[in-house]
Parts: sequence; structure tokens; C-alpha cells
Amino acid sequence: MDAQTLRAETFKALHERDRAFVMPNPWDAGSAKMLASLGFEALATTSAGFAFSLGRPDAEGALSLADTLGNAGMIAQATALPVAADLENGFCDTPEGCAQTILRAAATGIVGGSIEDATGIAVDPIYPFDLSVERIEAAVAAARSLPFPFMLTARAENLLHGRLDFPDTLRRLQAYAEAGADVLYAPGLRSAEEVVAVVRAVAPKPVNVLMSGGLKLSVTQLNEMGVKRISVGSAMALAAYGEFFRAAQEIHQTGTFSFTERSMPFSQANQLCKG
Repeated sequence: MDAQTLRAETFKALHERDRAFVMPNPWDAGSAKMLASLGFEALATTSAGFAFSLGRPDAEGALSLADTLGNAGMIAQATALPVAADLENGFCDTPEGCAQTILRAAATGIVGGSIEDATGIAVDPIYPFDLSVERIEAAVAAARSLPFPFMLTARAENLLHGRLDFPDTLRRLQAYAEAGADVLYAPGLRSAEEVVAVVRAVAPKPVNVLMSGGLKLSVTQLNEMGVKRISVGSAMALAAYGEFFRAAQEIHQTGTFSFTERSMPFSQANQLCKG
């Protein structure tokens, strides 16, 4: 079994076991190595975290497909862990384009990826229902054509784009599950009740929950709700940038360097990046 197939089988098995797993989101090879050193079982890219590392906003057009696939490949090569990629809306509008994006993504070494139903257009942020389903169907067909199991995640983006229509979000997730998506994901869930509703709506398909922002639940609580996979999006990148910015503010505003007392030792960072 080649390395990518082994990672793919490992990743698939994580979604099939009884308990939830946390899949944190590195934004570069160094952060990926540090997360792997702690014993996490899989990793996922973050489009926002990667964009910030390039000095770009998390906005439509900030990243190209080539940018995203280059970053995903770098993270996949940094550790032996399975890696899934945030493929945004597939960087296209058409079902055929989504299929091609999945095939190109798989060629980077990753073993999973997500396609969202957000258009990137502020005045019309979500694709029509039928087109959204067709896009997932095409992505699923492309994933199934690969010689290893590629975990295709379908994302319903209503809640992130001001469309607080939870019934429509459930309807979309159910349709994506019926279209063959391996994992269902609605970022922006606002309560434990909404998490449970999503899990029940698409059962027995696994659900990914984003623990970033206002939702305050533990791994234990999410596991008890039936959530299978937990990610953090840009939260860890923001934590790193937050500490960096506070350190820079201290130097600029007070002329002191107490932040160094909280810094990771050079020897530790150096050793982790050798791994």
C-alpha cells in the first residue's frame, strides 16, 4: 500500500470509529509539524490562516486554486498524518469545475477536501439549491474515481453569510448526504441544539463541527452529541498572530520584552521543525 492510500484508509477509519477526533488546522508546514508532535491524528488546512500568512484578507479571490493546492501539498508533505484541504467553493461555479478541483487536489497528496455552497458574491452569497446539489454530486463522482478513499466534505454556508435559515441549512446538508458526500459540515452553528439537529438530520453520515467563535463546547460534549470530527478553522492561526501582535505592541508601546518569557524555547521550535 502506497503512502497516500495508507493515509486515506487511516483517515476514513477515523470517521468510522465510535468516538470523535479533533482535526486542527495548520496554515504552513511548521505549524503542521508542531501539531503532529502533540499526537493529533489528522490535519486540515485553513484558507483564512493561509491567506493571513501571505498578507492577504480572507476574501473572495484572495487565494487562487494554485495557491491553495501548493499550501495543501506542503502541509501534506510535512508529516505522515492524513490531511484534508479547505477547497472553498472549488474555485469555480460549475459541477464540472468542482470535479476537476477534487482531482487536482488529490494529486497533491491530500486525502480529503471540502466543497462549499458559497458563491463568493456578497449580494447573492449562496448557490441555488439544485446547482449546489449538482456540484456535490460531481465532486463525489470525482472522489470515487480515485484509487483510494477520498473523504469528500460538503459544506452548507448559510450561517456564515448572514442567511440564518436553519431549516434550509438542514435541507441542504441532507441533500448533500444523499448526493454521496462522506462528511457534512455547517460552519457557524450557534448552539448545542443546532449541533444535535445537524447530527440527527444526516445520520449515520459523520458531521464536522467548527469550534471557533461563539460556540463553546468541549470535545467530550461534542462526542456525546454524536459529532464525529472537530476542526478549529482559523482559530489557531489567530491565536498565534494574536500573541505575535501583542509582543510587537509591547515593544513599540513600552519598550519592554516580557513576552519572551512566554515564548517557545528556540531549541524546542528547532527540534519540532526537524521532525
